[in-house]
This record gives sequence, structure tokens and C-alpha cells, in this order.
Amino acid sequence: MTPETQDNRRKQYSLMRSILDYGMGGLILLFGIFFLFSEKLGFYFDMEPFFKYFFGILCIVYGAWRIYRGYQKNYYSD
Repeated sequence: MTPETQDNRRKQYSLMRSILDYGMGGLILLFGIFFLFSEKLGFYFDMEPFFKYFFGILCIVYGAWRIYRGYQKNYYSD
């Protein structure tokens, strides 16, 4: 395989992973926001408020990290 095709494959893979990170990060971020504001939206869970808020904040942090990873596009450790 020529170096040019290998570089092209890396670019395609990096773009695919970046789109995946943006999508999953946005979805997880929205899920965390939903958990934080679920009572105001009319959804009630049979769960302690501490655990509900902790899970919501954890989802927001992880979603933001996934979006940052998609922005950074550092998938290879050459």
C-alpha cells in the first residue's frame, strides 16, 4: 500500500471517529441535561435526588469530553 492511500485512510477514519464523538457526546450531554431538569419537564424518577443529579452531572462531563475529543481529533499516537 502506498503512503498516500494509507494517509487517505487515516483521514477518513479520523473524520468518521470525529463525527461519532460529536454525535455521541451531544446525545450524552442532552441526556445529562434531561436528568438535571427532569422534574421541571414533568418526569419523576423513583430515585434519590443526589444520585439523579450526580448521574446528570457525570453525563454532562463525559459528553463534553467526547465533544472535545472529537474536536481535537488525536486518534493516532505516532
